[in-house]
Amino acid sequence: MNSTPRIGTRGSPLALYQANAVAGLLRTRLGIDSEIVVIKTSGDRLGEAPLSEVGGKRLFVKEIEDALLAGDVDLAVHSSKDMPALLPDGLEIGGVLPREDPRDALVLPAGQHPEQDLESVRQALGRSPRIGTSSVRRIAQLAGFTSVDRFLPIRGNLDTRLRKLDGGDYDALVLAAAGLRRLERGSRITALLPVEVCVPAPGQGIIAVEIRQHDRRASELASAIGDRNAAVVLRAERTVVDRLGGGCQMPIGAFCHLAGDDELAITGIVVSLDGSRAVRARSSGSVQAPEELGRQVADELLAKGADSILTDARRALSSTESHHS
Repeated sequence: MNSTPRIGTRGSPLALYQANAVAGLLRTRLGIDSEIVVIKTSGDRLGEAPLSEVGGKRLFVKEIEDALLAGDVDLAVHSSKDMPALLPDGLEIGGVLPREDPRDALVLPAGQHPEQDLESVRQALGRSPRIGTSSVRRIAQLAGFTSVDRFLPIRGNLDTRLRKLDGGDYDALVLAAAGLRRLERGSRITALLPVEVCVPAPGQGIIAVEIRQHDRRASELASAIGDRNAAVVLRAERTVVDRLGGGCQMPIGAFCHLAGDDELAITGIVVSLDGSRAVRARSSGSVQAPEELGRQVADELLAKGADSILTDARRALSSTESHHS
């Protein structure tokens, strides 16, 4: 590693916020200045194409991971929910930052609907709203939220999405609360979706620092700025996805949180793409064994039929991707 660590990141406003957050912690905690290296990914180049049709969120990390493996950068910063459950050989998560709000949020057009409860939002949307989201997890869980939901794909950075909403292209958006808060758009949240209504994506709200295995200095840097609590819950959530064999664009939700000083509680869900079938599992256990807890929840989901739901989802998504290729 050079004397000045190089941080690899995408160039979107949220990605740059995340990279600068890591750089800021390196400076304040360790007195180390770093260099931010912007890397354009396949996901950025593919523009407006729905993620489920072009290969999923892995497209947002591949080139950055390639640069990390090649030694062109020393630390890679990602939204952890964009990272595949299985990392490329030679890479690992060295540390994570404290978790922001993990929930999903409903956002209605500016000025029309101030912050309100979920039932009021449902009524305001009417019978057949156009809801913008490209997440199959969100679509599957929110199917039937109103009488006739119309889910429409949406891509672009946060401000682009909000402009499309305010311009009348959509009646509502579903977005991660964490991104809205980090980019000082928290005032745009109309209603937060409780975990019971929409289980978040594994890792949602957590910024991850990826490093090369056996890179001692990078490991020391990432560990020094890492948050232990966020790291533990992330390990549990990622284990659920790994055990289920799911990818980023699968209808899988997993949310783990500290339920006491030494206890974790986790909720997992697998939903059919049309929302007609859903299996849930909950468990709690020691903070010392997050992977074991994640495996317990995944195994219960599989015992309840998750594998059949995921097989159907893969088949449907593969058919969609083939149709658009």
